[in-house]
Amino acid sequence: MAKQPRILAGQTAAITGGARGIGRVTAQAFLRQGMKVAIGDVDLQAAQQTAGEIGDPTHHSAIGLPLDVTERASFAEFLDTAEEQLGPVDILINNAGIMPIGPFVDEDDATARRILDINVLGVINGMKAALPRMTTRGRGHIVNIASQAGKYGFPGGATYCASKAAVINLSRAVRKELRGSGVEISLISPVAVNTELGLGLAEPRQRQFRKIEPLQVAEAIVQTLRVPKFDVHVPKALSISERASALMPIGVQDSLSRLSHADDVLSQVDTGARADYELRAARSEPGLPPAPEQAQIPKRTAG
Repeated sequence: MAKQPRILAGQTAAITGGARGIGRVTAQAFLRQGMKVAIGDVDLQAAQQTAGEIGDPTHHSAIGLPLDVTERASFAEFLDTAEEQLGPVDILINNAGIMPIGPFVDEDDATARRILDINVLGVINGMKAALPRMTTRGRGHIVNIASQAGKYGFPGGATYCASKAAVINLSRAVRKELRGSGVEISLISPVAVNTELGLGLAEPRQRQFRKIEPLQVAEAIVQTLRVPKFDVHVPKALSISERASALMPIGVQDSLSRLSHADDVLSQVDTGARADYELRAARSEPGLPPAPEQAQIPKRTAG
């Protein structure tokens, strides 16, 4: 018997990295469902602007709040303020993440730490801040945004791939610990998405690995909240590819990745197209001055 879809209207969601990209589009999708949304972002001005642009000010349906996901205290304050203004947080979307890319041996230590701090520690902090509230109430849903990069290691983004693999197994382990608590954990693993983070990436030959729109991810999140499921691929066809790949020897997997140009996605990139994003990601820490506008990165193809 099919599960009865859950009603989302009236629920409160908190979204990290919600000022742009997937976070912003997901917030819009939630508002269309009649939900209330707290948009957390390290860029407070952008978070407040997004809330003002997509929310209904007469109903106080969206608020923009400061959030540094790498700091446990900042996350707790974010959720406290969201609950004071919108009511108990029913849903947390751990979406904040960065993807600086380039050859592994050329990656500086500060970049590696920043990727892991935001992409992994940020999710850990979010779950640790939200779960006690949810388990006490006996209900709640945490959605962690991973990536197909965490399931398939792509050259050119080794540390990013590692961070998303960590999110996948973190989610699996915590889900088991929460059995019987009434709290759900879901994992969303999209391919490259047409946002700032996906600028300049190469397109593989396999259609299911080609770049998608953030609305597709947002719709998958909404569907997962309505009918809970743990492991969600976007697009759905990737679940078949993952199962088939798991049956193949690693050498065969590697050959298929090369032949389909999947290995090119993060290694053969237009760095000029990514220049502004890479500079912003490098300055993604509260208190740091913005990247200088005059800074330029020459356009080239990595290889």
